[in-house]
Parts: sequence; structure tokens; C-alpha cells
Amino acid sequence: MRRTRPEPTDRSHSEGMPAPAQPPSVAGGGAAWRHLLLLLTALPLALALLAFALQWRGAGVDDPGSRWPPRLAVPAPSRLQSLRSASCVEVLAASSAPTFPYLRGWSFHLDAPDTHHPKVCVQTSTSAGLDQILPWLYYHKVVGVAHFLLFVEGKAAKPTVAGVLESIPGVKVVYRTKELEEQQARSRIWNETWLAGFFYKPCNYELFVKQSLNMEMAIVMARESGMDWIMHLDTDELLYPGGAPEYSIRRLLADVADDVDMVIFPNYESSVERDDIKDPFSEVSMFKKNYDHLPKDTYFGMYKEATRGNPNYFITYGNGKSAARIQDNLRPNGAHRWHNYAKSPNEIKLEEAAVLHYTYTKFSDLTSRRDRCGCKPTKQDVKRCFMLDFDRAAFIIASTASEEDMLRWYNERVVWNDKQLNLKLLRKGVLTRIYAPMAIVQGLRESGVFTSVIAAAVDNGKVLLKEITDRNSTDPDHEDLPRTFVAANARKILNVVEPAPAYRDDGGASTAVPPLSPPGLDEARGGKAVW
Repeated sequence: MRRTRPEPTDRSHSEGMPAPAQPPSVAGGGAAWRHLLLLLTALPLALALLAFALQWRGAGVDDPGSRWPPRLAVPAPSRLQSLRSASCVEVLAASSAPTFPYLRGWSFHLDAPDTHHPKVCVQTSTSAGLDQILPWLYYHKVVGVAHFLLFVEGKAAKPTVAGVLESIPGVKVVYRTKELEEQQARSRIWNETWLAGFFYKPCNYELFVKQSLNMEMAIVMARESGMDWIMHLDTDELLYPGGAPEYSIRRLLADVADDVDMVIFPNYESSVERDDIKDPFSEVSMFKKNYDHLPKDTYFGMYKEATRGNPNYFITYGNGKSAARIQDNLRPNGAHRWHNYAKSPNEIKLEEAAVLHYTYTKFSDLTSRRDRCGCKPTKQDVKRCFMLDFDRAAFIIASTASEEDMLRWYNERVVWNDKQLNLKLLRKGVLTRIYAPMAIVQGLRESGVFTSVIAAAVDNGKVLLKEITDRNSTDPDHEDLPRTFVAANARKILNVVEPAPAYRDDGGASTAVPPLSPPGLDEARGGKAVW
């Protein structure tokens, strides 16, 4: 078969013709991609604008992670305004100070019944206001304290304060009434010698006796409430459960052996870095560690630099506080220890946990302590009134110096404003930073816990909205009760009361354990600490 060749194409004709049009699918592809790219760009922007609009308007979005629980809502300003007579709203309400926002909106379940064990009771004797008591109380609720026994007088006994405290679950308020004083006047303590050296003396000695009598009554109350452990704390002290698997005093005591009767918490002392502190629990994070938690070489090697010209390593006490297992024959042994009528308690000292003592944290503490004591500002008379050297010196300065000189003295003796020295002592371990209490208290405040409990007391009629006159002001003799109740109601058991003897750590308890300073340099050469 013969094949025929295709005829040649006319090149001139093909070159003169226009190019054929592309298919519609190819022409529309570029436009589609452009539309898709525009959509992908606009969609995130639209979603962002929508989210911003919803957040700005509220729009009913309920985020469980950020909402404020209804029971912790901050009360209306008009209700808070009516409570300003308690002088605490400024400290207790949410502030503009730097805070810990990850605690915002937490529901602490502080009003839920406590069914966990062991149950811990904290007892205190206080005349403070709500600005100090509420942060102290709710902090300890967070760390696992189940029950509080508050022996109140002065400002703490006013209806505007005590009414709020009585409305809080797990809190029992005990007033210093004539009946209470008569009951304490019949205490067996007055016929025993272990506290006799502190009877019939003013100021700190009188407070020490009063604290011991209150602790004796608190043992009975705590036992009736089903508590397992009891501890005496002042309202300028916070428990720090260091070393526990959880940040919980209950968990810490749950791990204590059954044969232990008393647990000693060494105290750390606050080291303020400014002279204008208003809320110590939220503003103080630096503490001086206890002798028991430092190597001996470090303690004595850094003693002079850590003391800064003060009489002792700590400006106030250094022998800690203790928790006692509630059992038969338990009794107080002063504000710092417990004892047992039937045996010598088996005690342990904790290696990491401590009591954080916020002492002289505010400049006003100088004058407030002065105003509570009527002693003469002389070196001889202050020995009658105060047990510790720094308290004596502070009382004399507050009673004799001008405010300018007082502030200068306060900065020299109390405020840690030498950053290089602070850094050196922090590196050596003498000073330490502890932020947990600050975070907890600020979280409670920002969640509206303090303001809501005040508002709830108003709603329940525990506190009146109108200005309340102090019920004690109508009794002209009541003002003198705190200073004279021992002499007026107690039975003298000795014609002449000798000065309180020094406590000896010889295994016995011949006398109550007073607040004692830490070991001094004279004990550096093998001497034993007498506390």
C-alpha cells in the first residue's frame, strides 16, 4: 500500500492568525486561588474582631476558668462604703498593687465542712482589726486549719469586727467578759509555780499570763469540737508547712508518728525592705532563718552582719511555736510550748516547716506598742514591762524621740535597705525568700473573699450598716480590765513574787517557756542554746 505524505502547512498563513483562546477552566483557576487566599486572610481577622467584641460587651460568655464565683463576688461599693468604720476596706479590697493573676477567680471552698483528719485548731488572743485578722484567718483556712478560737478584746471585740468574725464557719469568738475572768481566776494555774514568776507584772508579762489562761480554756473547747491538734498563734504569725508533700499543715501533721505529743515549729523573722509597708502579708517576702535551720558555722560566722547592731540575731523571740496533740492532762507551758501533767511530752522539731513572724513590719508598730503599755521610758522600768531587749529599746525610742528620729531609728534597726548585704545573706542562706503566703493572701483578696465576708455579715444582720458605738465605751471600768484583771481577780499565792527565772532546757518544765532570743556569740564556743 502506498503511503501519502501530509501536505505542508502554510507557515505564513498560521503566523498571521490570532492564537486560539484558552479553555474556561484554565482562565478561572487564578481568580479562584485569589478568592481563597483572600478568604483565608479575612477569616482570622473576622474571628479576632468577633472575640474582641464579645469580650468587650460581655455577651453572656461564661468561661469557668476566669469567672468569679458568685459567693466570692465583690460587694457593691455602697455597701463597702458603709463599712469604712472598720478601717479595713482599703487593705482588704482588691488593690492595684502587683498581684498573682493565676489565682484570680479560684473557688477556695472555705465554707465547706472539714471532714479530713487530723483536724487542726488554732487559738489566738487578739485585739487587732479585720485588716489583720481576716487575711491571717483565711490564709490558715487555705493551709488546712479546721477550727479557730479567737479570744478577743479591744478593737477585735467591737461589734463591727466581732460580728464579721462570728459569721465565718469554723470560728468561735470568745469575749473577755466578767464571767470569763471569774472563771479564769479559779484556774488551777494560780496554785501552781510554773507560771508564778510572771504574775502581777504589767505589759508583756500580763499578756503572757493571759495567753496561758486562754490556752488552758482553748484545750477544752478544741477537744469538745473534735480537734486532734491545737496550736497557739498570734495574728502576726503565719504557718509555713515547708517539707510537706502538699502546702498543708494538716498533711504535715498527718505524717507525724503517733507517739509524738508536741511538734515544734522554728520561727523565721520578717525582714522588711521598706519603711512604708501597709499590708505585711502581701508585701513582705524576705525572712531571716532560724538558728535551727542553719549550719552552725554559717549562723555564728554571719552573726554580726545579720544582727546589724541590734541586741540579738532576731529582734524579737527565736524559740518558735508548737502544736500539741490533744489528749488527757494537756496544759499550756507559756505561749510557746505545751506540757502534760502526767508525763514529759515526746516532742520533735521540724526540719523545714516554720512559723513566719511578721514583727515590726510597719512603722506604726512602734507607737502602737508604746500606747498599749503604761511603763516609764527608762532602762530600769522597761525591764519590768518587756522580756526582750529590742522591745525595751523600741519602747524608749517611741516614748522619747520625735517622729523624724523614730523613722531614722526604724530604718537603721528594722528596715533591710542595704541591697548588697541582703544579697550576701541570701546567698549564704541566712535570709530566704518565701512567696507562697503573699500569693495566697493576694489571691484571696483579688477573689473578693475578704470583702464578701464583710458584706455577708451585713446581709445576715451580724453587723449594722449604721455607725456602731463600742459597747465597752459605756462601761468606764472596762477600759482598765486588760491591765488589772490579774490583780483584781486572782488569788495571790506568794507574798513576794520573784522575777521570772531563766528557762532551762533540762528535760523538765520547772517554769513556763517565755519568748527567748536566739543563741548569741557567747555560745559560739560549744555553749548549748537554752531554748
